[in-house]
Amino acid sequence: MKMSDFNNLTLSNIGTWPKPVKAVFILLVCGALGSLIYWNDISTLQDALEQDQEKEVALKGQLENAQKKAVNLEALKQQLGDIKETFGDLLKRLPNKTEVAALLVDISQQGLAAGLEFELFKPGAEKPADFYVELPIQIKVVGNYHAIGNFISGVSDLPRIVTNHDIRITPKVGGLLTLETTAKTYRYMDEEEERQEASGKSDKAVRK
Repeated sequence: MKMSDFNNLTLSNIGTWPKPVKAVFILLVCGALGSLIYWNDISTLQDALEQDQEKEVALKGQLENAQKKAVNLEALKQQLGDIKETFGDLLKRLPNKTEVAALLVDISQQGLAAGLEFELFKPGAEKPADFYVELPIQIKVVGNYHAIGNFISGVSDLPRIVTNHDIRITPKVGGLLTLETTAKTYRYMDEEEERQEASGKSDKAVRK
């Protein structure tokens, strides 16, 4: 077959092509189609493989976290036990409603024992919180530096929790100092107060 014969081959006269040429053409077309299908399938499989690899990494991370939690489970249980014990100890330091009056007397006695002169000792309105009630006490006393220090230290050492806020110390004539502070003590709610507090929160949530 001459080269000029190849030049005369077109798709319009494919029926007249020599059999060897037809066979080669068909092989080329089949090879091209096969390659196209192959690469299309490979691309799809490659995407699926990448997604599976990402899932594998995520699952490995979840497994590692689960293993860490399992390893630290006993330590976490111990920490939880310690927290409950500490919380229980703090609750014991909160007076109940009937003990608050005695605690107020204890605070005032600390000041008198330190040699301070009270100009103001005014318990304020109770403020309920989650499980306890806060009682602020406005205090104003006069005395020397050491007396004031002994008073603050003595209040901190009381078996019940008392904290001092907004402390202001100003000099007074004669070398004395005036201490103004808001002492806050706390008591735990009884069951009836807890129910009332929970009911009040529910009512507020409904109104919103």
